[in-house]
Amino acid sequence: MVIVIKIGGSLVAQGKLDTILSDLASVLPYYKTVLVHGGAKSVTEIAERMGKKQKFITSPSGIKSRYTDYETAEIYCMVMSGLLASRIVSFLAGQKVKAFSISGLDASAILAERKKKLIILDERNRKVAIEGGYTGKIKHVDSKIIDMLLQNSYLPVISPVAIGTDNEILNVDSDRCASAVASSLKAEQLIFLTDVDGLMHDGKLVNRITKDEAKKLLPEIGAGMDKKVMSAIEALENGVKRCVISSGMTDKPISGILKNDGGTVILNG
Repeated sequence: MVIVIKIGGSLVAQGKLDTILSDLASVLPYYKTVLVHGGAKSVTEIAERMGKKQKFITSPSGIKSRYTDYETAEIYCMVMSGLLASRIVSFLAGQKVKAFSISGLDASAILAERKKKLIILDERNRKVAIEGGYTGKIKHVDSKIIDMLLQNSYLPVISPVAIGTDNEILNVDSDRCASAVASSLKAEQLIFLTDVDGLMHDGKLVNRITKDEAKKLLPEIGAGMDKKVMSAIEALENGVKRCVISSGMTDKPISGILKNDGGTVILNG
């Protein structure tokens, strides 16, 4: 059974990575596991420390994202595939885990199409079109290299950096990346670890919800969580059996979920 785990960038920024990875090491003997990591806050921090001011944009549907020009794409790749991936692999080595870091660039594992134009809201809340920059929409995941690593008892650690159709480096959303990877592997389970307990509605945690019910709730879901729910829906529509959105702030964030303890479970239906 394959499970895909996405560690949110907010958890990396809050210093929760070591706790999550320690818990992950404890369950690895029982599952074939793929790890996808975020790190947007780390990218912002390091880019601005380097003097590169980061720009954020809002889509007409209210989804906020980073505007990635060429220089930002290089910094994004450096932080995601270099610093953060190396930090994860080195920590896991101390846990006697054979982790192998790849990005979508390696063996062209993740192919994305560069967005030529973006429709955003300007400061007056009007729709305007801007040049698309170096952000990509994932078109295909070639899972052969991931399968090869799993079959040889390695833990693939995947950075959300894709190769474009014109061989350029592209920033891709880490939640959508995890969804696409899980879909390509027909994973049993896709787990999104974040800094909240799960999907909240009317002030209460939603413990269990179907894909169709989640679709109806999407307009009411706040920024950040909406991407996770959309990514979960896409994964379920592409063969993943179960998705969970849960907190990575606990002492046992992964083993707890695998024991059906906590979070929001999203199922087909």
